[in-house]
Amino acid sequence: MINFKEKKILITGATGGIGKALVKKFVSLEGNVLATGTKIEKLKALKEEFPNITILKFDISEHSKIEEFIENVSSQLVGLDVLVNNAGINMDNLSLRMKDEEWKKVIDINLGSTFFLCKYAIKKMLKNKYGRIVNITSIVGHTGNLGQSNYSASKAAIVGMSKSLAIEYAKKNITINCVSPGFIQSSMTDRIVESIKAALTSRIPMSRLGTGEDVSNTVAFLSSESASYITGETIHVNGGMYMA
Repeated sequence: MINFKEKKILITGATGGIGKALVKKFVSLEGNVLATGTKIEKLKALKEEFPNITILKFDISEHSKIEEFIENVSSQLVGLDVLVNNAGINMDNLSLRMKDEEWKKVIDINLGSTFFLCKYAIKKMLKNKYGRIVNITSIVGHTGNLGQSNYSASKAAIVGMSKSLAIEYAKKNITINCVSPGFIQSSMTDRIVESIKAALTSRIPMSRLGTGEDVSNTVAFLSSESASYITGETIHVNGGMYMA
């Protein structure tokens, strides 16, 4: 049975739909969780729901502060065993209308911040000769999507980066993998009119949207000892919508 007792776990983007599901999953498996995000009100609400977690407000776009942030996380948790990079943004636009800032900011945060979080987390993990990193990507990083050339590029690049890091640190007992969600049920999808939602689900062989739990179950597996011989891989959680 998977258990994270005495494991120190950092989850970024912890207040969104998938992020909250990740927190819930790791708490249920006895992990020592530090949840981070940019909105302190949502972090406090998360803390009320899961009293045993640690919360820490941080903006991952501030690259120059990421090393200090990881030091702070490691100090509060007294170590760092698992990093789940879930935070990210989207700024959708058709390519000819896309502003330079929209391109650069999405790449900078989704890819750049994920890299620096991995880099400084790995420095901590090397000392313990143990680590598990799971980077959350997206189905559109494999299929592309209308108006999301920046977002799709950033998510595809995370896969390539993760494979390279996996090769570099495989002998150090540090695994780096990706989980690629498809269309996941959220407060945003709940507001979609039923006719559009039906058209969306008709493209999914399982005929339903995914849940945050579908994603968190996969992340927990890859973060566990059960997946100790898996690295550099991407697991698709999309109900069969895309098959690698």
